Amino acid sequence: MKQVTLYCDGSSLGNPGAGGWCGILCFKDKQKILSGGEIHTTNNRMELLAVIESLKALKEPCVVDIYSDSKYVCEGINSWLKNWVAKDFKNVKNVDLWQSYLQVSSPHSITAHWVKGHAGHPQNELCDSLAKQAAKDMIAKDEAARF
Repeated sequence: MKQVTLYCDGSSLGNPGAGGWCGILCFKDKQKILSGGEIHTTNNRMELLAVIESLKALKEPCVVDIYSDSKYVCEGINSWLKNWVAKDFKNVKNVDLWQSYLQVSSPHSITAHWVKGHAGHPQNELCDSLAKQAAKDMIAKDEAARF
């Protein structure tokens, strides 16, 4: 299987509020940047959506190392998810997204690594910037729709 690195981040301008996400998929010397947003969401949802949407872009099963500054995402993937599934997601927030994650992650071998945010890692800094821009773009789209 191909070895892929995924850097991801989510942003929310207000929690809840307009949100954005970004994922950067890296394979050898190639890089693919993905981003998007929602008008009313939370930071945790955007963090997780960055992972989901990025995994959807993979065309074949891969070994994926995820780098995120979200302990929610990293602990969820590495530790909590098995118990949540066993307990049928009772009292778990963002069940819809965690179930989507289970579907899109199933062909892959995934390990999530927590990295300190705003610590100067180039790809994580770029993800942070693009996720914030995606959130701002959602506000602009919403305002334009009301005009």
